[in-house]
Amino acid sequence: MTGAARARLYAILGLGYAFLYLPIAVLVVFSFNASPLLTEWSGFSLRWYVALLDNRRLVSAAALSIAIAAASASVATVLGAAAGLALARLRRFRGRGALGGALAALLVMPEILTGVTLLLLFVAAERVAGWPAERGALTVAIAHATFAMAYVATLVQARLADQDPALEEAAADLGARPADILRSVTLPLLAPALAAGWLLAFTLSIDDLVVASFVSGPGATTLPMLVFASVRLGLSPQVNALATLWILAVALALLVAVRLGGRRHD
Repeated sequence: MTGAARARLYAILGLGYAFLYLPIAVLVVFSFNASPLLTEWSGFSLRWYVALLDNRRLVSAAALSIAIAAASASVATVLGAAAGLALARLRRFRGRGALGGALAALLVMPEILTGVTLLLLFVAAERVAGWPAERGALTVAIAHATFAMAYVATLVQARLADQDPALEEAAADLGARPADILRSVTLPLLAPALAAGWLLAFTLSIDDLVVASFVSGPGATTLPMLVFASVRLGLSPQVNALATLWILAVALALLVAVRLGGRRHD
């Protein structure tokens, strides 16, 4: 590769990174802006972080979103792991095509259609069985677990597809029961996929706005819903401070993951 070609490649790469990360950098910088105007820098200040901590609506919405994301991710990991294990290890069983098709539909279905479908389901269930009595945090968690389990199932199925079943067969030949094989052999092999699936489900739940808007009630406003509502009325610098804290949390999580991965390889 010639010097000119390498320079063009680096220029394109630099433009790509600038397009992705420059707006984030501007957001972080202006979270320390003393001015309430988002386009005018008037000095360094932490006033918006202090105001954010005093904003009970934002803090409670963030806590609710984290709780819903943790619960829905845990449920989605269990259900998705079971579905992925069934599709990967049980070659033929009644309903295999329906299960695979349902999971694939959740991956490609537009969010607005998923939200409307789940809303109709909750309304019908309330009329028939009287549950759920009202839409709130529980219905949001159920909705998030419903579509997130498809992603977990895909990761688990892909992990098992690349995994030689010889270890499980050897354990069975040595007299291990199916439950012992699952606990001692299969689940340890699936640990990376399960961890990745849980984190992906957690991220999808934290980020979701459309589905939650359909299935939540007045007392269950998640953080994306509150931020979207505040943006329509005028963007507050507190949103910049909130986004900066999220970026810091994600960066710390990535740093811990990299450190743990490096130690494991060592």
